[in-house]
Amino acid sequence: MAYVLGVDVGTTRTTAAVCRLDGARDAEIALVVPSSLQLTGAGTFSVGEIDTEGWSASGFARRVGDVVPFSLGPETCPAEELTALLIMWVINEVVTREGEQPRHVAVSHPAGWGPYRRGQLHAALRAVGVHEVTLAPEPFAAAENHAVRSRVVPDASLAVFSLGSHAFSASVVRRSQSRTFDLVNHVEGIDHHAGADFDDLLAGLVRGRLGKDGFVSVAECEVAKRSFGPGVVISGVEIGRDEFIEEIRPSVDHLVSTFVRALGTVQPDAVLLVGGGCRMSVIGDALSASVDCRVLAEAAPEHSVAKGLAVAARLVLLGPEIEPEPFDTSVLVHTREASLRFPVGEIARPDDDEFTAPPPRPPVDVSPLELPPRRVKRVTSALKPAGRRGSRSDSRFDDEDGR
Repeated sequence: MAYVLGVDVGTTRTTAAVCRLDGARDAEIALVVPSSLQLTGAGTFSVGEIDTEGWSASGFARRVGDVVPFSLGPETCPAEELTALLIMWVINEVVTREGEQPRHVAVSHPAGWGPYRRGQLHAALRAVGVHEVTLAPEPFAAAENHAVRSRVVPDASLAVFSLGSHAFSASVVRRSQSRTFDLVNHVEGIDHHAGADFDDLLAGLVRGRLGKDGFVSVAECEVAKRSFGPGVVISGVEIGRDEFIEEIRPSVDHLVSTFVRALGTVQPDAVLLVGGGCRMSVIGDALSASVDCRVLAEAAPEHSVAKGLAVAARLVLLGPEIEPEPFDTSVLVHTREASLRFPVGEIARPDDDEFTAPPPRPPVDVSPLELPPRRVKRVTSALKPAGRRGSRSDSRFDDEDGR
């Protein structure tokens, strides 16, 4: 069945979603892998695998355009080349599972990127054979994902609160008369705590009980952080919910105050929670107490951007459809009267006027053996898949904060 593809390369993991062209407008998750590459001594790249006999790199997607390259053993690779390699691998994996090429691909990028960084990523993607691709800002993708399920009228505004494992951002977008989205305001968090920092704060509470020689599982802290009941037990130590909230309250207040400043005088119709860090209920509760609108989140908010990218790619090919009736969903959780949580949704068609599209070619011409012609090609002979093939996603990474 013909489909389009959205790829969201986060700091921790990369998520791919597909949207069927002759089916429902909603997207489905196709693949989730760690956002890491490893160069082996044999000159091959692998995705998601970490081996002691190789050189690995992660966190490169946010450094696209940085003049300082990554050092992988004998090779130095710019961040955009590593990002393009990862995207190429993801596309190839989805093609293998779907049995055909996607008709179009949309890839996310931070809203603060300018023409230079977008151009660097476009060039790197073309170098690995990915030609028909649209680059879309992350808050636009989150808004498009929301619009699948809830009608967004022209001139309506949506606020996007994004909290992943290593990054925080706040954005405001407005629906245009052509039913796309325009960026009104955007703030990238610099000195703000993100998901991994909250894991460390929880681990610190446990370590304070165990003493300096006690062992604390960070993975256990990550899981417990998002599933707090009255209390949790980590490494044999019980931590109460109120104790944890008291520990992270200054960090949460800092995030929320920055978000409120980003809103300025705009009164949004809704706040969309994006990123695995938003699974902590304290985030939604703090926002609900600070804004006079609905606070909405999907059951898996770390997937919102990837799904919105797939919807955006569909819009690029087919254009806006007749405004549908709101999408019915059973994922409704009432946290309090001022805060109704349910899945969010879509993105506007992001046209990049700074770049001219390449000559017409097949939608995506991807071969795992045809790597970029520059320094990467000199040392690689194959980009081999990692993990289990055939499964829709790897459950080992479904509990990570993502992004």
